[in-house]
Amino acid sequence: MRKLLIVVHCPSDNTRRLRDALVKGASHPDLSEIDLKVCEPLKIGAEQVLWADAIILGTTENFGYMSGAMKDFFDRIYYPCLEQTQALPCAVAIRAGLDGTGTKIAIKKILTGLQWKLVQEPLISKGDFSESFLADWETLGMTVAAGLEAGIY
Repeated sequence: MRKLLIVVHCPSDNTRRLRDALVKGASHPDLSEIDLKVCEPLKIGAEQVLWADAIILGTTENFGYMSGAMKDFFDRIYYPCLEQTQALPCAVAIRAGLDGTGTKIAIKKILTGLQWKLVQEPLISKGDFSESFLADWETLGMTVAAGLEAGIY
């Protein structure tokens, strides 16, 4: 079994729906070799990150930056994980009311420091909430899980 950790900050019903779409994709019935854990960023620590073979991070854009909960997560896991999780495959999904640029840049800087490997460019769902965001997040979850199961990363 390959271990996938999904960490998403969910301050609203719509962000919970996005997280659920990620989980739905990562739990696709054709993916039988994925052990999935889903956590809120304020409720986990380095142990869960060290457990994972890959990670998907989801955050809202707050004042042009990642959510405070996601920043707190990174603050707590950074040094305990720094030398033990290099090259950890990861993906990022951003729910942005504006353009998500500041959030993407900030997260990429932290991922560079951790030496985690982005498996694709961050997904940015920007503007007013759209039902199409759900399909995008579901596809991201399925793509990461399938790549992990297939040994691509």
